[in-house]
Amino acid sequence: MTLMEVELDEEPLAGGNVSAGVVRVGDTVRRPAGPWTPAVHALLDHLRSVGFRAAPRPLGLDEQGREVLTFVPGTTVWPDHFDLMDGMESAKRVARLICEFHDAVQGFTPPPDACWQALIPPDARDIIAHHDLAPWNLVAGDDGAWVFIDWDTAGPGSRLWDLAHACQSFIPLSADPAWQRADAADRLVVFADAYGLEEGQRRALVPLLGKRARAMHDFLQAQAAAGNQPWKTLWRQGHGDTWRNNADYIEDRQELWERALLDT
Repeated sequence: MTLMEVELDEEPLAGGNVSAGVVRVGDTVRRPAGPWTPAVHALLDHLRSVGFRAAPRPLGLDEQGREVLTFVPGTTVWPDHFDLMDGMESAKRVARLICEFHDAVQGFTPPPDACWQALIPPDARDIIAHHDLAPWNLVAGDDGAWVFIDWDTAGPGSRLWDLAHACQSFIPLSADPAWQRADAADRLVVFADAYGLEEGQRRALVPLLGKRARAMHDFLQAQAAAGNQPWKTLWRQGHGDTWRNNADYIEDRQELWERALLDT
């Protein structure tokens, strides 16, 4: 579907690390489309049809061939509003929201010709995952609602792979002293409890915490070596070191996370 429309001013949108070409036009967002866009829009349509509202609504393509999504008025949590994540209630809320998404997507059947923008190979494929559930993709809406944005890298993955990335970024599990939390293990337990993880899932999640962070490092390293942007620039800016250090930090404390999650 291509939208016919009157001329409106375009406002470039910042945020995230790969927002080039993303603009606001009135109450919509326009961003470059790709082969994956029809599948992503089918996913978003499905989520809305089953009552999940924490995602933008797809509105087709505009006359320039860009995908069109509803604009969510509010503030992106990362980096200037990360204090919204300070309390345990916030950790519970985001974990429940992720669980609601995973439950909602369970009944989604992708189009037979679905093409996904797969960036990082997942550990397993039991759902269509978001693959970047993180503060830089969470908007705290002006109406009080929380909405996940940037669904363009959605694709086959698993609940725990999605959740491992969310734990690392929302708790956060960080090697940077400026972001480290003395209560990280407690927050991890709150996250797991709010999501509703069973014992077997908790055991399986622990090794994925470091593996998912290290996968980010490896992805950036490979893309930088190939000269692909914007990843080459992010690597040069030190993002690869950040993910490697986070992976080391998480893996060095694997027994701590396991004891906390299993109460042993």
